[in-house]
Amino acid sequence: MSDERGAGENPGTGTEATDSETAAVLDELFATIESRKAELPEGSYTTSLFTHEKGENAVLEKIGEETTEAILAAKDDDDEELLYESADLVYHLLVLLSMKDVALDDLRAELRDRF
Repeated sequence: MSDERGAGENPGTGTEATDSETAAVLDELFATIESRKAELPEGSYTTSLFTHEKGENAVLEKIGEETTEAILAAKDDDDEELLYESADLVYHLLVLLSMKDVALDDLRAELRDRF
């Protein structure tokens, strides 16, 4: 990523995102994933991941695909693509955590314990 961007800056808008706003985005996304898992609404991509015939393997394949794409974007110094692929990777990782019944707070606690 470019060194010109400030910590916590909301890319693309030039505005600063607060820590609570950043956390809220992850909370809202994870809540939506959990809702899709419970309700399985038709036409939802998230629902399709929970109901795919390959099950968990489908999500694991997506995580591998998005990881590779993020690595290639980083190698090519394509910051915009790296950001896009990283968002895809985080989304699919959150779907996997939901599939495994791992709470977002457990992930936060693990990360907190590391610093």
